[in-house]
Amino acid sequence: MTRNANIDPAARDIAPVPPCVILCEPQLGENIGTAARAMANFGLSDLRIVNPRDGWPSEKARAAASRADHVIDAVQVFDSVEAAVADLGFVFATTARSREIAKPVSGPDEAATTSVRLGVQGTKVGFLFGRERWGLNNDEVALADEIVTLPVDPDFASLNIAQAVLVCSYEWRVKANGGALPFRLDVEANPPASKDDLQRLFEHLEGALDTVNFFRPREKRPSIVRNLRNILQKASLTDQEVKTLRGVIAALEGRKTRPRKDAGVDGEAGES
Repeated sequence: MTRNANIDPAARDIAPVPPCVILCEPQLGENIGTAARAMANFGLSDLRIVNPRDGWPSEKARAAASRADHVIDAVQVFDSVEAAVADLGFVFATTARSREIAKPVSGPDEAATTSVRLGVQGTKVGFLFGRERWGLNNDEVALADEIVTLPVDPDFASLNIAQAVLVCSYEWRVKANGGALPFRLDVEANPPASKDDLQRLFEHLEGALDTVNFFRPREKRPSIVRNLRNILQKASLTDQEVKTLRGVIAALEGRKTRPRKDAGVDGEAGES
């Protein structure tokens, strides 16, 4: 897995026990691999497979997992759904069809909330996914505590397994860490430009435009200047962006610009 030292620690701060994913009789190794990749994207690693049609291990699954090898290497294979869920304390069955079974039905966000709550308590939770062509049968759904269904178009409700796994995994992670993003703009490294620097940019641009007789007719100059300043003000420019723009203006003026001290001949030009 790729590790980045600049990642916000909150994005890795996951307290609850992650749920496992159970694939019932998947037909294609590629589907297993893409499901594993979706799991890895959102911090899940416990993948269980019930009677994979083409056997296990599967090189097609590993290739489709796109470096989610830690998930593929830890895959457990079972002969039955009963065996796959035996150590779990709570199971969600995912299905897009109405069943003649009286069970609570949740959306993926509600299921994620329940999964996180149980995970904090140390309860092992599983999400059970059915076959590519016809999903889960009634006996398999009966093994679950709740049904999870996605808010799909009821006239086209069939989802690829990996897509369904990804949605449920995503919702779980959002609930597990409060939706913390891996990174945001580093304000310290990209400080906003001061009002003084912005004023100097305005004056520099307006002076360059005066030189080429841009403001025509002259009586419209004040309103055009206001519009230009408003455009630049709304851009929320950083200190470096202002320097870059002033370098651009200077280049258009045909003035020599000063290379950065740490750059060579082709270094980025700046203007003070």
